[in-house]
Amino acid sequence: MKWHLLAVGQRLPDWAEAAYEDYAKRFPPEARVHLRTVKAEPRSSGKPVEALMAAERQRLEAALPKGARLVVLDERGDRCTTAALAQRLRQWQLDGIDVAFVIGGPDGLDPALRDAAHWRLRLSDMTLPHALARVLLIEQLYRAWSLNTGHPYHRE
Repeated sequence: MKWHLLAVGQRLPDWAEAAYEDYAKRFPPEARVHLRTVKAEPRSSGKPVEALMAAERQRLEAALPKGARLVVLDERGDRCTTAALAQRLRQWQLDGIDVAFVIGGPDGLDPALRDAAHWRLRLSDMTLPHALARVLLIEQLYRAWSLNTGHPYHRE
């Protein structure tokens, strides 16, 4: 099983890039998170928001690994503790299916992509900038992985 993170937006602030890379390099080679970014549709184009999100959806769908379980980050998604995420990841690992976590663009995800998801995950009840959401997701994946491997990173 491989983990993939697909995100709209290619350029992160330096602080977010450094934080993301810090967590990404902590995973062992067999548990790496594979990051793929897609270009955000220019907001200055004058197109309606729906058209912008649809264009981003097409790019994300093209980048999705074939047959992967689709998990979208969505403010209306399910709340989840780290322990519950670890349990879910453990079950998915037993299923042997790749998992793709998707972070949308500035306006969120196109409803068709949200509706196609196997799971909608909410990282917080608060609004997060996309750079911070990417860092928070990789940190929680690392924490869940470490919990599943018995590493003392997670404390209850």
